[in-house]
Formats: sequence, C-alpha cells, structure tokens
Amino acid sequence: MTEATPAATTAPAAPSTRDRLLDAAADLFYREGVHAGVEALCRAAGVSKRSMYQLFGTKDDVIAASLERSAAAHRAALLPDADDGRPPRERILHVFRRLEALSAGAGFHGCPFVAAAVELKSPDHPASQAARRHKDALTAYFRREAEAGGASDPASLARRLTVVFDGANSFSVVQGRPLDGLAVSMATTLLDAAAVKEG
Repeated sequence: MTEATPAATTAPAAPSTRDRLLDAAADLFYREGVHAGVEALCRAAGVSKRSMYQLFGTKDDVIAASLERSAAAHRAALLPDADDGRPPRERILHVFRRLEALSAGAGFHGCPFVAAAVELKSPDHPASQAARRHKDALTAYFRREAEAGGASDPASLARRLTVVFDGANSFSVVQGRPLDGLAVSMATTLLDAAAVKEG
C-alpha cells in the first residue's frame, strides 16, 4: 500500500512593491501625517526611492493612491452588511456605534480622509479629491438609509449625519479620549428630528 503524498501547497505571493508602498503609506501617514517624508516612507516599505518614483510620479500620487486603496476597507469597518436585515434607523446608528468603538481603541487618530485633507489644505489636491469621494460615498449611504426610513428631508439629514460623524472624529482626537456615547446620541437626535422610524 503506497503512502498518499500530501497535496502541494502554494505559499501566498509576497506583496508587490506597490502594495508594500501603499500599505506603509496608509500606516505612516495615519500615524504621523501626510507630511512625513519620502525617506521615512521608503524605509517603512522596504523599497528604494527610485522604485517609488518609478511606480508613482510624486509623493502626492502615493498619498492619493493610498487613500483610494484604503477607502473600501474603511467603509467595510463602519457600514453594516447590505443584507443584515435591520431597519434603516439601526443601520445608520450602526455607523456611529462602530465609530464609538474605534475611538476607544489604541492608535485611534480620527478619520484618515479628513486628516489628510486638512493637512493638505487644497481641495484640488488628488488626495483631497480621494477623501471627498469617500465622504460623498458615506453621505450617499446615509441618504439611502434615510430615504428608506421615511426621513422628511433625506438629503439634508445625510449631510448633517456626515457633519456629526466628522465632528465626532475630530472631537475624540482633540480631547484625546473615546466618544463615550456622544456620537450615537447626536445622531439619534438628528434621526428623531427627521422622523426616521424605529422599524
């Protein structure tokens, strides 16, 4: 009786130079700000400056690409599953509960998209445009849920919810402490005022 040979296993592919750069950029720029230097970025990624400039024309391009790449994961960390079955009001409040939980975690520095745009101070910068696209997607989510929940003015409510979300991020960073229910209570007040139903 012959012994069965184990199935061949394929080792996971090593991250590409581009992926290493974008992963390092997301981490470095979130911790230290987008004005961290190219040398620090390349050192963190383990790549040469020449390699970086071959892949990205400028550091600004790296910042923008890093934000674009992290946007989907950021939304996934905040938004409920599309088919989770809860009413729209609860699906909106889920976002603020997730923010509350994140604000209590180690290494929380607020919203990376707001932080980058504030540092760059230019609405035309490619990274500011990437940040705006992400924020517009969050506002669109709030609007869809507000419409489904029967809000009196879904578009206005969605903008107000986004302002509360971004303000709560900033408040937590400035105060250096978790939100402790503040974001959820403020969002609840807006939902009540807009007559968004419980179920």
